[in-house]
Amino acid sequence: MKKLLDLMEGELKKAFEQAGFDPAYAKVVLSNRPDLCEYQCNGAMAAAKAYRKKPIDIADQVVEALEAGNTMFSMIQAVMPGFINLKLSEEFLARYMDEMSAHEKLGIEEPEKKETIIVDYGGANVAKPLHVGHLRSAVIGESVKRMGTYLGHHMIGDVHLGDWGLQMGLIIEELRDRKPDLPYFDPSFEGPYPSEPPFTISELEDIYPAASAKSKVDEAFKERAHQATLRLQQGYEPFRAIWRHIIQVSVTDLKKNYSSLNVDFDLWKGESDADPYIPRLIEILEKKGLLKESQGALVVEVAKDTDTKEIPPCLIRKSDGAALYATSDLGTIIEREEDFHPDRYIYVVDKRQEMHFIQVFRVAKMAGIVKEETPMEFLGFGTMNGKDGKPFKTREGGVMRLERLIGEIDEAVYQRIMENRTVDSQEARETAKIVGLAALKYGDLSNQASKDYVFDVDRFISFEGNTGPYILYTIVRIKSILNKYAAQGGDVEKCRTILPAAADGEKDLMLRIARFSEVMENAFAETAPHKICQYIYELANSFNSFYHDTKILSEEDQDRKESYIALISLAKRVLEACIHVLGFEAPDRM
Repeated sequence: MKKLLDLMEGELKKAFEQAGFDPAYAKVVLSNRPDLCEYQCNGAMAAAKAYRKKPIDIADQVVEALEAGNTMFSMIQAVMPGFINLKLSEEFLARYMDEMSAHEKLGIEEPEKKETIIVDYGGANVAKPLHVGHLRSAVIGESVKRMGTYLGHHMIGDVHLGDWGLQMGLIIEELRDRKPDLPYFDPSFEGPYPSEPPFTISELEDIYPAASAKSKVDEAFKERAHQATLRLQQGYEPFRAIWRHIIQVSVTDLKKNYSSLNVDFDLWKGESDADPYIPRLIEILEKKGLLKESQGALVVEVAKDTDTKEIPPCLIRKSDGAALYATSDLGTIIEREEDFHPDRYIYVVDKRQEMHFIQVFRVAKMAGIVKEETPMEFLGFGTMNGKDGKPFKTREGGVMRLERLIGEIDEAVYQRIMENRTVDSQEARETAKIVGLAALKYGDLSNQASKDYVFDVDRFISFEGNTGPYILYTIVRIKSILNKYAAQGGDVEKCRTILPAAADGEKDLMLRIARFSEVMENAFAETAPHKICQYIYELANSFNSFYHDTKILSEEDQDRKESYIALISLAKRVLEACIHVLGFEAPDRM
């Protein structure tokens, strides 16, 4: 099923050609003056110079050609200095609604080329609890993955855990100090090592910050941790056994926490998985003549003559032989190329990491690890700030754990529900979890990813304005109308035909619905979930205006009533498809 814009452009192209002009000028856009028209074509303005004619003369000729045999538009108008203003006919729009309604994916066709796309998001470190700093990567990355999946691409989400750095050595040495009698620290122990971890997740989450703090004041301890990290990376089995315990305990806890965000990964890989690929990476870089020595370290020069800012060399290996983030990221890319042959990469990471990824992407392509034409996109996100404009903290000034943040939002939503509704407490708790997640995710995703934003619980949980709860309330309102219609003896499933709009509000709702596939495709192409948020906010407003102006259930004309039911059912499906790709769902009641 073609997008509405494509259908309109098809008609305009024919008209431009018939009038003797290049059809490439027949670009149709949403009107920026909705009081005058719904869509517009500005092609006559662009064509004027090429054809040495007044724009209005070109527009007049195109309009004349377009009007001949037209069934798509109710208004075609050339206006000074050369705009072509358009309004869709109610009959055409109603037919388009029927087609959307009959289509499984609401008009979205399978892509011409189904791409395999790696989305690298999450980025949590093992042995540490998820905190608010992990929210944006998880929420934005999950939405991008879901958008691509909905559009028919093969999306592969990888959490890419931090499980191979200095924190491992710190934990091992702190564990040695606390429990020196463990077999991992007995050189004479021959194994096998215990299958049960020597710590719980709570103990592990205490061990790491204690070790980190100690390393800042105890140079000897810090050096021990460095050596332990190196021995771990070199394959020393006792430390590998501890490391496996850390992974086991941490990943179990991380899965539970990510699940509470409705975030899921296809791969639970970490930096450690890149380790076997690093010797090959070094070999590739050496063969290409890209490696250079700098103060005992190995680097790759990635700067280009066209750069407008300084791009430092990419550090591949330190003088002591230790691997770095760039090394493991490049090893991971080799692994991904071998396992999946991706058509595209999307990295969802804090925007402050941009330079690192510029370097890594350049090395990957210079070395021929990734084809030059393969897109490698850095989707850098801004900071979540408190009302003071500084990075979000707890009232005590520390970094807030993610589960605590979720709990506080759920509690605030619960109190709001209990204030305004007479519902069972248990049902209110369950509803609060659903609405709380929507408030949290929509509050984040409705902002352009690259921008910082202020986290304001009171605003996010409001049932009015551009918020997640407002979107859910709109869906629940539609569900309520459909349930009442069924209770009156109506069959929602049999309401399939949508009649031409009889009022402006009804047509406006149809026009909003009709933009679904265009918005979804554009939002994914630009990796911009905020565009879906903006769309469903406008769609929800449009539905609520229609609802207030229209007596849906008391409409006496049965055909018209069934048309209303079919239309709002379609609106519900579109809203539900959108919130699904944003990563939350709607309750049955609020």
